Amino acid sequence: MISISRAGSIEDFVVAAGFCEALGALDVEMGRDHGVPAEIVMTLFHGENHESLARKYSSDEAMMFLARWEGAPAGCIALAPFDADAMEIHKFYVDPAFRGWGIGKVLMQKVFDEAKKMSKRTTMLVNTAAYLKSALSLYEAFGFVHCPPFHTVPAEISHTEVFMSRPL
Repeated sequence: MISISRAGSIEDFVVAAGFCEALGALDVEMGRDHGVPAEIVMTLFHGENHESLARKYSSDEAMMFLARWEGAPAGCIALAPFDADAMEIHKFYVDPAFRGWGIGKVLMQKVFDEAKKMSKRTTMLVNTAAYLKSALSLYEAFGFVHCPPFHTVPAEISHTEVFMSRPL
């Protein structure tokens, strides 16, 4: 059985940091085949620890959620304001042992539900990599479409960056 809770304790953010570390390792591994320098990926997207995650995602508008399957940590997702009109999804990861069980869908639905409740923003954004095919498929299933870049990225990784948006 899947349960979703908002990260709030140090222990929650330690678990989330472990997932973020695994996401970083996956991003580096898969990016290598596409000529993406590991140091750029880690510096831009994966340099956080449990303390920095707690600082960033412990406000009224920025939050992180943990998924558990029968109590075992299974994945995470974060949501933060981008600007006055948009929210952005961050740190979306499902542990490989739990993939294919619908956990990603439940996490995505949770961020949409929370964004609608807490914000007057009208758009949801996500920035991912073209080689993260499962994530792209899930974003598309949730109605995301490709959009112009909303972050500046170094030329060394621009060929793999995918920017997507959808109405909230």
